Amino acid sequence: MENEIEEAERKTTLKAAGAESLPQGRNGVKIHGWEIESKNRSILSSLTYEQWGEKLKTSHLPEMVFGESSLVLWHLQSGVKIFCNAFDALVGWKKEALPPVEVPAAAKWKFRSKLFQQVIFDYDYTFTTPYCGSETVEKNTEGEGNILDQENCNLEWEDSEEKIDIVALASKEPILFYDEAILYEDELADNGVSLLTVKVRIMPSCWFLLLRFWLRVDGVLMRLRDTRMYCSFEKNANPFILRESCWREATFQSLSAKGYPSDSAAYSDPNLISHRLPVVMQKTQKLKLPG
Repeated sequence: MENEIEEAERKTTLKAAGAESLPQGRNGVKIHGWEIESKNRSILSSLTYEQWGEKLKTSHLPEMVFGESSLVLWHLQSGVKIFCNAFDALVGWKKEALPPVEVPAAAKWKFRSKLFQQVIFDYDYTFTTPYCGSETVEKNTEGEGNILDQENCNLEWEDSEEKIDIVALASKEPILFYDEAILYEDELADNGVSLLTVKVRIMPSCWFLLLRFWLRVDGVLMRLRDTRMYCSFEKNANPFILRESCWREATFQSLSAKGYPSDSAAYSDPNLISHRLPVVMQKTQKLKLPG
């Protein structure tokens, strides 16, 4: 009975905001011309894991890859579709091909799969990615659900001085929909964590997305790469998306020199320590949605 009441209240809240849930079996909402869907799925099967390795031309993948998990935001009128998934993120990792982070000699043995195996790092075992989301256009001119034309495209993101309205995001608007999906994760043989996640929050006035790569190599390095996207539902304006990218990075040694803890346990939550990590790259871009 209690669940039925909660569901009725949720439907009322959605309706008041001009939104509705996606059909049964799908997790998301339709609101002001957007269809937003989140998928949380299990990790790849061993067979699919091998197939991904072949496609990416690598024998190395994160321990846990949630290959079917994704977030999709589709603007029905323009056909613009913004989405986040693990495969495209790993394509970015492969292309960037950062040099491997040096691991303390005392910890290298943890990476062995066999007792007397020599550990050689000839790839970026942290799976750091420059990924800031994927995009395509799926034109739907004969009613929802009938996709007539789909094309990969390079949408024109312009550099912008505008900033995401953090004050508006902190307001007490009702949250119509929220979800978080892990795209991949690796514990670096108990030497830290490499984690890629995406979160979405839908409110009556806007949607907000956070795509986050978080890396901690214990005793060595921390790296945080955040991509935030924001779109207002304001009726009297041409719709656009703001995308802010911010990369932060610091060594444990540099943080210790500033008087911060050197214990890895003090850095388990990136939300609490991000301000301690110096910014190494920051930019804001704007995408105007075609009418």
